[in-house]
Amino acid sequence: MKVVKTVPKSFYEAKAFEEMDVVKNVITQVRKRGDEAVKEYTKKFDSLELDSFEVTKDDIKRAYKAVDGKVVDAIKVAHEHIKEFAELQIASMKDFELQTEWCVLGQKIVPIDVVGCYVPGGRYPLPSSALMSITPARVAGVDEIIVCSPKIKNETIIAADIAGADHIFSVGGIQAIAAMAYGTQTIPRVHMIVGPGNKYVTAAKRMVYGDVGIDFLAGPSEVLIIADETGDVSLIAVDMLSQAEHDPLAQAHLITTDEGLAYRVIDEINEQIKLLPTRKIAEQALENTYIIVVETLEEAYEIANKKAPEHLELQVSDEENAVKFLKHYGSLFLGKNSAESFGDYASGTNHILPTGGCARFTGGLSVFSFLKIQTYQKILSPDFIADIVAELAKAEGLESHRQAALRRKK
Repeated sequence: MKVVKTVPKSFYEAKAFEEMDVVKNVITQVRKRGDEAVKEYTKKFDSLELDSFEVTKDDIKRAYKAVDGKVVDAIKVAHEHIKEFAELQIASMKDFELQTEWCVLGQKIVPIDVVGCYVPGGRYPLPSSALMSITPARVAGVDEIIVCSPKIKNETIIAADIAGADHIFSVGGIQAIAAMAYGTQTIPRVHMIVGPGNKYVTAAKRMVYGDVGIDFLAGPSEVLIIADETGDVSLIAVDMLSQAEHDPLAQAHLITTDEGLAYRVIDEINEQIKLLPTRKIAEQALENTYIIVVETLEEAYEIANKKAPEHLELQVSDEENAVKFLKHYGSLFLGKNSAESFGDYASGTNHILPTGGCARFTGGLSVFSFLKIQTYQKILSPDFIADIVAELAKAEGLESHRQAALRRKK
């Protein structure tokens, strides 16, 4: 951890997405050889020999029996919260028509037919990611939802079942992305792939984009906390550690107007980390952590807008003023009680969010991610716009366009 008063260039730098030959090779082989290649690479990368990929109904029943009932209940409650928020989102979008004396123009909201949800599972089981990707897809009205997850854990199977997945496959990595993008003998081809993953999964999503849609390219997870002198040192420290334990490349930063608070946070982190089971991972992430001391909160907000973090937490006395300034973030957490962990698991907003500054131009995964906006028109009186279109077509040198307009005049 470094306390600085000048923002270093590296604070803003996003990790570049890598072009990796191994990704291209795996995708090529899965396209050519289907299930055979998926099995081969699952054995190579995950040290797992699979006779079949799909999780059966019996497997799902066994998962429910194997997992503590309290965990199952927690998954159900989290699902209801995520579903409730997603239902409000879709209610905000509507079909409409604009009728005038010369035309009818309209908009239709149409769900994507088939979606593939990738659920990571390498370091920890992540049933929460299953809920976050499957639930909004189901609410959006997607016809068929496919789930792929490496070495799938019982908790993830249960979450996928509760959220409404149609097919669940115990396949991960590049081979899972390729299988969903192009289809195999067992795994259906999808129209869109969503969900987070490691650098290989991200590179694979980037490579198949265009053949299928994707949500966005997500890098290492991030949290940026802004605090004034009212900030709670213990809560700031635990929230930074909760981010740092995700991954050695995770980012957990603090901007504060109180230099004394900055050093107290460091002391508190050093105390809390002593008993942390994920200490080794967190320590690696904290090596690249910055605590930035600024003169004013307005300066902090300018830095935050430029950084455009995945998660943005506020512990300041004037939240209303802060919200006016802040405009680039994946998800905003207001006040001391709003731990990022609540959003990660069960409050209802989605935790699949843009990283690496991508929040400047996109939001997180939501119901809207699974919907297409389609427009239509019926021209009742061509005379009203034919001459206008003809003039514009002439200006662009497109004579057939001009004639297509003029020949419809009465």
